[in-house]
Amino acid sequence: MANFSRLEVAEVMKQTGLVPLFYNGDLEIGKKVIKATYDGGARLLEFTARGDFAHEVFGELNKWVIKELPGMIMGVGSVTDAASASRFMALGANFIVTPVLREDIAIVCNRRKVAWSPGCGSLTEICRAEELGCEIVKLFPGGIYGPDFVKAIKGPQPWTSVMPTGGVSPTRENLEGWFKAGVTCVGMGSKLIAKNADGNYDLVKIEADTKNALAIISELKN
Repeated sequence: MANFSRLEVAEVMKQTGLVPLFYNGDLEIGKKVIKATYDGGARLLEFTARGDFAHEVFGELNKWVIKELPGMIMGVGSVTDAASASRFMALGANFIVTPVLREDIAIVCNRRKVAWSPGCGSLTEICRAEELGCEIVKLFPGGIYGPDFVKAIKGPQPWTSVMPTGGVSPTRENLEGWFKAGVTCVGMGSKLIAKNADGNYDLVKIEADTKNALAIISELKN
């Protein structure tokens, strides 16, 4: 069961402006990476469930986060059907993110009052997601559409909250483009969760880049 209501999740997304995305099948690696983002100031993380037994890893990871990282809101991404969404919510997922708009997922999330963000690529899909109760729509793949797409849809629909994922990096130039266009927050994966030359996660860099990105976003929002 979620520890944070969907309105609380949406508010933290709006306040911080950043949702790191991460997946690894190794529980101990997951703990270290999540703590690096947490120490950098992130208060949400999307566990992109793309591997075998991902639900088992997430369940253990979420128990650890609840105990060790107060205020960290764990959600699950890459969810493609209602059964998977229900499984992850039973393991304590506070939000569900999907690559496409799936009404069956909307129904099960709304039933439990859990935040959900579907991947949308047209104004029609965005409108339908909002009709189904979505607070913050995921623009995916963000790099294909770009900030100009966000700026265009905010004209006729200024109430729409958008979170681009894909094509987002922790640089001032990139973040400035997105936030000046009117996004509410951004999802950031491999460009934020950096690895060093030997292929291991660079925890010091992850923490520093998270802290720097949040500082830039805060400045752009104010």
